[in-house]
Amino acid sequence: MSPTPTDGRVRGRKTMRFGLLGAPAVHDAAGEPRHLGSAKIRVLLATLLLRANKVVPVDELKAALWGDEPPASAHASLHNHVTRLRRILAEEGRLRAVAPGYVLRVAPGELDTEVFEDQVGTARSAYGRGEWAAVVDAARDGLALWRGSPLAGVYGPEEAEPALVRRLRESRLLLLEWRYDAELALGRHDGLGPELAALVAEFPLREAFHRQLMLVLHRTGRQAEALDVYRSLRRTLVEELGVDPGPAVRQAHEEVLRGPVVQEPPPQSLPPQVPELRPPAQLPPGPAHFTGRAETVAALRTALAGGGVVVVSGMAGVGKSALAAHVAHTLREEFPDGQLYLNLHGATPGMTPLEAPQAVAALLRDLGVGPCQMPETPDAATALLRSVLAPTRTLLVLDDAASAAQVRPLLPAGTGCAVVVTSRSPLTALDGARRFPLDPLSADDSEQLVRAVSGRGPGERLDRLVELCGRLPLALRVVGARLAARSALTADVLAGLLDAEAGRLDHLDYDDLSVRGSLAVAHDGLDPDAALALRGLGAVDLPEYGVPAVARLMDTDEPRAAAALDRLVEVALLQEVSYGRFVPHDLVRDYARELAERAGGTEEAVERVLRWYGERARQAALTLSPVGSDTELRLPEPIGEAEPFSCGDTALAWCDSEVANAVALTERYAFASRTVPLLVRAWSLLLRHRGRLQELAVVGRIALDAARAHGDAESEANALSDLAALHYLSGRPDRALPLNEGALAAWRALGNERRVQRSLSNQGLLLEALGRYEEAAEVLGESLQLVHRMDDAYAEGVVLIALGNLYEHTDARAAIGYHERALAIGVRLGGDVLVQTSHCNIGYAHLTLGEPAAALRHFEQCLSILGDDGPWHGESQGRVGLVRALRGLGRDEEAAVECARLLESAQARADAQMVGLARHQRGLLLRSAGRVGEAREQWRAAVRTLEAFDGAHQKTLAELRELLRLTASEPDAPTPWEPQPEADHRFADGA
Repeated sequence: MSPTPTDGRVRGRKTMRFGLLGAPAVHDAAGEPRHLGSAKIRVLLATLLLRANKVVPVDELKAALWGDEPPASAHASLHNHVTRLRRILAEEGRLRAVAPGYVLRVAPGELDTEVFEDQVGTARSAYGRGEWAAVVDAARDGLALWRGSPLAGVYGPEEAEPALVRRLRESRLLLLEWRYDAELALGRHDGLGPELAALVAEFPLREAFHRQLMLVLHRTGRQAEALDVYRSLRRTLVEELGVDPGPAVRQAHEEVLRGPVVQEPPPQSLPPQVPELRPPAQLPPGPAHFTGRAETVAALRTALAGGGVVVVSGMAGVGKSALAAHVAHTLREEFPDGQLYLNLHGATPGMTPLEAPQAVAALLRDLGVGPCQMPETPDAATALLRSVLAPTRTLLVLDDAASAAQVRPLLPAGTGCAVVVTSRSPLTALDGARRFPLDPLSADDSEQLVRAVSGRGPGERLDRLVELCGRLPLALRVVGARLAARSALTADVLAGLLDAEAGRLDHLDYDDLSVRGSLAVAHDGLDPDAALALRGLGAVDLPEYGVPAVARLMDTDEPRAAAALDRLVEVALLQEVSYGRFVPHDLVRDYARELAERAGGTEEAVERVLRWYGERARQAALTLSPVGSDTELRLPEPIGEAEPFSCGDTALAWCDSEVANAVALTERYAFASRTVPLLVRAWSLLLRHRGRLQELAVVGRIALDAARAHGDAESEANALSDLAALHYLSGRPDRALPLNEGALAAWRALGNERRVQRSLSNQGLLLEALGRYEEAAEVLGESLQLVHRMDDAYAEGVVLIALGNLYEHTDARAAIGYHERALAIGVRLGGDVLVQTSHCNIGYAHLTLGEPAAALRHFEQCLSILGDDGPWHGESQGRVGLVRALRGLGRDEEAAVECARLLESAQARADAQMVGLARHQRGLLLRSAGRVGEAREQWRAAVRTLEAFDGAHQKTLAELRELLRLTASEPDAPTPWEPQPEADHRFADGA
């Protein structure tokens, strides 16, 4: 192949030439320069030339011209600059608009940087073969293209020098070195001295120029000056770097000392630093069954094609090396100068990670640098590696890196090379790298991988098997290999083995594939604190882990626990799913459990965590306790040690983040630890406050069973009270009544008069809700007698509220009187619960009397006291009343906004009862607006929901069925008709 022309010839004809080796320039076919004009035109031209024959997006062009904050007129200005550049080029189709930007067509031989790099390649090949005349010709042609600093005027002095410029400068220096070596080999010493002296002054640490100047001086009879050059170089290196000159300089020094003058030194006295060799092709075989990750593969190819560094990170067995090998094989043609592969052994069983100097030496050997040419110092070896790679297009795959420090000396300086690094750590200290963290495969890709490895057809279901493998590629390959080896083994049977109580990791070992072994390597590389934290995660299995809980597992302080968790995240044994919240992969959980069982002491760790969660919940309940309430009556004594909360917002945030963990602890340890009933007592108040009725049901049932198993009468009484409250709040008073009766009997047996009184009040509320009014009045009377005997004003207010609810069925005015007496007690005590509950119930009484304006004021007062984060039961009842009052006043738009807010909140809390009541109101609003079809959909949904509540909403259901009957043939048109809705009541005490 003939070399690329350097005069702008393409296929025998002269064409336009573009220049970047200096200020951006354009020459026409006759060689005459075209005047570019403004600096913006030069920057535009340079940006297009740097991506010649490729579309440069408009946004990139704007950024190049105006930086990160282009003016509003940037788009129009860019169009004007493109138009001017087209006039300058004056060639149809040279600069075209192609979505999403512009493309500048440049033929081979037209751009000086491409011609220059071709000449560098020609000189390099000739140098390796010892064809000195050809080296001189290629070097001379390449150096002649330089007009000054590349891209001069495109970037300012305060900006970092672009990587392309650094690479071109390094290539120019290599050409100079090769040219002078060739001239010396040909015996052409004359005239070289002044040039080399200038280069030595400009580059005082570049040993090659010093060596060449020494030889020129020596071979022209100036031995003393040659020795002085050596002494000067050695002094500089020792003082500035603490190193001696390299082997090539020392060899030249020996030649000078030997004398006499040698006029024609043999070529072998000048060992080439960049030998000719076949391009390395070291990539390991691509994975036979690579599956999925299409988007990641595409993004990696894009990132690497233009040169750069990418880091592929993730947990053990997630497929980092397979992905790197797969992508590297698809890019081989993009890197014609070779593909290097080096395993850095960051996590190889039985091996220590490769030291950076060892890795540099290995790469240099692979590039053909012989032992005699290997620099003695690490810095010099790194510099030589970069010099060798600078003019090339080489792909490096650095597999299994341990740290950024291990990788940094191996990175090329230029943009022609690309590097793929795999590591369990994201290597965030590696500046300039793009990061690709890997997650387990999708469910579909996981099944595809197992089928590919096992050869099983689509008829065999694999979904359960892949989920038990955590969709981890290594585990999937193991089960695929097991299925391939035993045709009689079905996926269901293997899934059953993996799903056993213990031993899942035993079934994920096959031949040289081992999930346990891979995780063990990661564990063995941990510091003691991180290893202790991992064992702690195995001692107590939680859905998520926070720093405080892990500190209790480790029995240490929180800063130390946070540092240990950071280390586990760094090596991909944990994932930080949100700030300060950590989750291990399922197979890491299994391995952590094995570690904890071997280490022992899990019972103590469990108890520390239970006591912390219980006391923390107790502190949260106290912080959220409304003024004047009897929260402390229902809470246990201090359970353990925990910091109090600074405000209600932090208590609520903690509660929301830890609910799943509290449920998990209750489910796993209720029968093993007597601390769990105490934990549940504290958490029950929080769950009721947040309206988390599903979770409250789970922990309540478990707490009751555990209390009975432990023979703990007080915990049994509390659990019965909590479950009764749960069913009442859920709209099932018939289920609540026997539970409350059991609690009442238990409190009587324990002699706890205050809890007996509270249970009697709740009994009255439940009987009233079931329509058993005479029994309710009798029970509430007994409760009131106890109140007066105990002189408990707060409890008196609660009973008055219950009596008000009872009287509302027969005399709403009298009901208001009872509620106003409760309100007065609440105001006197400063008790928010009594005040807001009384306002709410007064509002409902006014609705019963057909007085929506008066009702509205009380509902607004109730919701104002509750605020944004008040107890959900109070908020929901108050908001239902607010919607009804607004509707009664004809303020349907406001009512619709409040109703939508209520429905959304109820759905978020899985409060089915309130969802049904909200849909009832929403349907009424829709019908009033003439949207009868939509209204009927809401009512039908409300009926389906409320029918599940065992007769607790018969009045509302009757009204809904009547509405559906009456509107069966009603057209979509506004109508004011509305039946009288039923009254809703509050469960003020809930204990």
